[in-house]
Amino acid sequence: MSESNPTPVQSQDDAGLFNTGRSNIQLIYALYLVSFITGLTAIVGIIFAHLNREKATGWAESHYVYAIRTFWIGLLYGVISFVLSFVLIGFVTGVLAVIWFAVRCIKGLIAAGNREPIAKPETWLI
Repeated sequence: MSESNPTPVQSQDDAGLFNTGRSNIQLIYALYLVSFITGLTAIVGIIFAHLNREKATGWAESHYVYAIRTFWIGLLYGVISFVLSFVLIGFVTGVLAVIWFAVRCIKGLIAAGNREPIAKPETWLI
């Protein structure tokens, strides 16, 4: 009697780097978070999100909407904070914008890891 170790079956949504499944969504959120250090990886993340949004189905659709809105709303908050920094309140709003952005990315990473949809992907809140 020989025991064979079955090879793990790779799910359809984890088949490649540029697919519309979990690994691509996690990559987008990770690129957003790394942009705090590099500054430019969020642009790559938003491009991936826009390119793959139309191909997404099921739970992944809500993540693409959420990730795209996180980028654009975060950019808006950043610009507003920059303008307000000339009257000194922008530093506070800037910190709040960074926290908001990071929390949304972490929330998305956790939900994508569990293959769960985002409950309200169109929200401006967390």
